[in-house]
Amino acid sequence: MPNIPVALQLYSIRDAMAEDVPGTLQAVAEMGYDGVEFAGFYEHEPGQLAEICEDLGLGIAGAHVQVGLIEESELQATIDSMLELGNEYIVVPALPEEYRDSIDAWKRTADLFTSAAEKVTQHGLKLGYHNHAIEFQPLEGEIPWDVFMQHVSDKVFGQLDIGHVIRAGQDPALYIEKYPGRSVTVHVKDHGENDKDVLVGEGLADWDTLFDLCEDVGGTEWYIIEQETYPVPPMEAVQKCLENVREMLG
Repeated sequence: MPNIPVALQLYSIRDAMAEDVPGTLQAVAEMGYDGVEFAGFYEHEPGQLAEICEDLGLGIAGAHVQVGLIEESELQATIDSMLELGNEYIVVPALPEEYRDSIDAWKRTADLFTSAAEKVTQHGLKLGYHNHAIEFQPLEGEIPWDVFMQHVSDKVFGQLDIGHVIRAGQDPALYIEKYPGRSVTVHVKDHGENDKDVLVGEGLADWDTLFDLCEDVGGTEWYIIEQETYPVPPMEAVQKCLENVREMLG
């Protein structure tokens, strides 16, 4: 079985990060996470964060950036920042409505990502898009995720958020299979019945099947745990999520 490392999306513990970046990253490392994915830099320079992570033995599994930062006018600055951070994976986590309010808008958005990916890949970096539920809800008779993934360059990966796909009433396994090699990083998030807050491994996701598909079909390089809601306090939640994932991975 491929040894895919497990990271934490730091949005999961955003309050702790806002209070104490070095101390929080140290706590994450001590839990046993292999890496982290950033969602903002919390008033630190990318190079500072790179140094902290390196000292703690944490890999960089990605950074979420707003879509404006991959527009042509901002893209080089974004690339420079990612190189300073030591981050290979640039991910747009959401889109303003005008980028996604019609099928034509999704095609224009895909064109933007295709253009940005051409430049990003020249620097050895990868560009991806992270879904919420809306990408899997029908729009004009089509599924937006399919429109985007089929229209965009195959240099762009889909950061599939498992919990959000389930929340939309869809089967995430089908989408890993449908776009082989393009689930480069995957958000390991669960979803409970009746929208109940649950930790990873305690909800509806069929993790055995999903992990097998990530390893055999998806081309997955990082599993990234994200816990946006909390049945227990955030730091306790992300530690328990990691324990559950390690147990499921064997």
